[in-house]
Amino acid sequence: MKIKPNFTKYKEKAGMFKPLRVFVSDDATEKSGESGFSLIEVCVAMAIFLIAILGVFASFAFAVNYNAGNSSRAQALAILQQKVEQMRSAKFTPGVTDAGLTGGTKTPEVVTAPDGNKFKIQVVVDDDPFTANIQTDTTKKLKEISVTVTLEKPTPGWQTAIPATVVLRRVRGN
Repeated sequence: MKIKPNFTKYKEKAGMFKPLRVFVSDDATEKSGESGFSLIEVCVAMAIFLIAILGVFASFAFAVNYNAGNSSRAQALAILQQKVEQMRSAKFTPGVTDAGLTGGTKTPEVVTAPDGNKFKIQVVVDDDPFTANIQTDTTKKLKEISVTVTLEKPTPGWQTAIPATVVLRRVRGN
């Protein structure tokens, strides 16, 4: 004689313990409700994730380019300030005028920054700033000096394409 176990008693007890339900359940309809992700759902989620990651990488590339341009601009301004201070310290008195303050367009100077960027410095000295053309008259008492610094080989980015320029005026001292 075979004895059939009574599963109803075990099912009632298994209701209190959820892990035991899996072992006690013999109903096929209960197993069909298992949760999980299908392959299509996983592929769609990965595609959405990849699109978001590509946007983040594009913003990183933009930030790196922008920071490199700003670094070049900062170096150009430091070189510009150094050249302007040299022009301001040059003698411009009735007896002595330094060669750097003679009128006209000077030959461009190339300066290499510590990171290897090369900058071109252009100096223009105008002995009479009130006329349209650049004058080279040594008897005038006022000089207008324009100093422009540009990156010799501009890299992509708007920051490096714009030259930095300073215009200063010197009056003959005593």
